[in-house]
Amino acid sequence: MTQFPDNFLWGAATSAYQVEGQNSYCDWWEWEKRIGLKDSSGLACRHYELFETDFALAKELNHNAHRLSIEWSRIEPEEGKFDAKEVEHYKRVLSCLKDYRLEPLVTLHHFTNPLWFSKKGGWRNRRSKEYFLRYVRYIVEALGPQVRFWMTINEPQVYLYHGFISGAWPPQEKSLFKSKQAESNLIAAHIASYRAIHEIYRRNNLAAPLVSFANHMQSFVPCTSSLRDKLAVKLRNKLFNFGFLEALLRNKALDYIGINYYSRSLVELHSWWPWSFFTDTCNQNHHPLPKNSLGWDIYPQGLYDLLLKLKKYDLPVIITENGICIDDDNMRWEFIRGHLKSVASAIQQGVKVTGYLYWSLIDNFEWDKGFGPRFGLIEVDYQTYGRTIRESAKKYAQVCQNGKIE
Repeated sequence: MTQFPDNFLWGAATSAYQVEGQNSYCDWWEWEKRIGLKDSSGLACRHYELFETDFALAKELNHNAHRLSIEWSRIEPEEGKFDAKEVEHYKRVLSCLKDYRLEPLVTLHHFTNPLWFSKKGGWRNRRSKEYFLRYVRYIVEALGPQVRFWMTINEPQVYLYHGFISGAWPPQEKSLFKSKQAESNLIAAHIASYRAIHEIYRRNNLAAPLVSFANHMQSFVPCTSSLRDKLAVKLRNKLFNFGFLEALLRNKALDYIGINYYSRSLVELHSWWPWSFFTDTCNQNHHPLPKNSLGWDIYPQGLYDLLLKLKKYDLPVIITENGICIDDDNMRWEFIRGHLKSVASAIQQGVKVTGYLYWSLIDNFEWDKGFGPRFGLIEVDYQTYGRTIRESAKKYAQVCQNGKIE
């Protein structure tokens, strides 16, 4: 039996575009229609209307925290024009969380952009930091009294990889140069936002906020003991897992570390071609592991290993996403249990983990994969929009209530 610390944050996460529905001023909305994506987001989970139902279920499951995002394209549907009604909507959302005693962790950018911003070049535009900062200042002034934890940007490296390396997501521009442009602007935007949020709280005599970003981390494992596999792992750790993080740490622009962890990447290079060092993986199913429905390896050990690597930074760590899409709900519980054991072991080794948020509270629109992958603690019927609590959620609820894992 392992006891987690007092005041530990227990809960789950969502993102606006994936659950709200009808985010029609957004670049993803336009892109889905333009390319004819098989599943368009449409009404998504109707969380925009049903958020109180969802938060009541979270409370029933003994959660004390919830991660959500603000949809920038709702707040600023046209350049420089803010929608006060949408701000009031998010105020009601946060008030509802407070009523249920769920601590909100608010993300300001979760992959999606206003269409007007994307038409200006998105994150490659040299003024992108300025545009984002204008939105951040506006929304933080409005919501600051209701929020203690902020995350500026969700998974910037995933955004860059899918948008500019694999080209699977908008803007679908395969270019290492454009990726580096966008990365530099995202780093600058976070640093400027971090300072602006703290300044707003000081000016309004609010208790100091805690500001971070959600850093997607993979467990890169060499498939063989060859020099090039080990070198590739080292490079990917540096660029994907720690590059963005350390840029912000150098600028003293993090109050805690938020990490999203899902899977192992088994690295096996097939040539000495430079691109191979960033993209090649094992395709022969060496060292097989159980997988989720998207084919991702289930590897709790990787979370433990990464948490130990974060110890040197001496900052609080929150698991801001960790989850599985699977039809077998027993496997969902085993996934949660296995990863919580890894978290507990890391805490015993002195890592200051202060929270765990499962992805996701409810089934949702999983980007280019549509509605097929089922990540939710709560099942969504996309015909009726009814909610059904899964058994895994009830088992997780016992952990949330007792702060203990078998």
